Amino acid sequence: QHQIWYDALVGGGAYPQPGEISLSHNGVLFLDELPEFKRTVLEVMRQPLEDREVTISRAKFTVTYPSSFMLVASMNPSPGGYFNDPDAPVQSSPAEMQRYLSKVSGPLLDRIDIHIEVTPVPFEKLTEERQAEKSTEIRKRVTAARDVQTARFRESEKTHYNAQMSVKDIRKYCVLDEGSKELLKNAMERLNLSARAYDRILKVSRTIADLEGAVEITGTHIAEAIQYRSLDRDGWLG
Repeated sequence: QHQIWYDALVGGGAYPQPGEISLSHNGVLFLDELPEFKRTVLEVMRQPLEDREVTISRAKFTVTYPSSFMLVASMNPSPGGYFNDPDAPVQSSPAEMQRYLSKVSGPLLDRIDIHIEVTPVPFEKLTEERQAEKSTEIRKRVTAARDVQTARFRESEKTHYNAQMSVKDIRKYCVLDEGSKELLKNAMERLNLSARAYDRILKVSRTIADLEGAVEITGTHIAEAIQYRSLDRDGWLG
């Protein structure tokens, strides 16, 4: 529901109740058509995404609710949904595009690990009979990677998987060779990435390596993780 209020998302009221971000604790919060939500509502998720808890203060008391959730969001690339398509029946002006996309702030995008731009699927792909990888096989690979992470953080009380890594954990478990460091340095400078985006690239590259069963992070893993930051790229508006 795009007209969701602050209290419904974060929690609150005269007698504070948990909001959607706490009800999604240890689960998934899915927001469809992200730019259609009020920017003020979206901005309140920044701190819960960082701290994995939300605090509601009242005159006589303060309540803290857990909010360790996976945020999944989707959006059209433009108000009309036909960004960069020369054959589109509806074209949005640059001003409309900027106004639409500016509802999702840079600091909020910084806190989202993966941005993927999905291009239209041509008819030939929709009708081809080639079998895709079965979900049962993908599940095996994901389960194996989670087992690796469980073993990695077995002595930690707060960290159980890569997305929860602190800066100290990142420095310990995301060691790069000189080639990978140079690749990431060039990407940081070219795309003007923030320090927060840097940490997220390292977390994602660690997970990519785990999915491959690799002990060390390589340049290939770093390159793939950088590709998952498509909304950070200069000129994304065309």
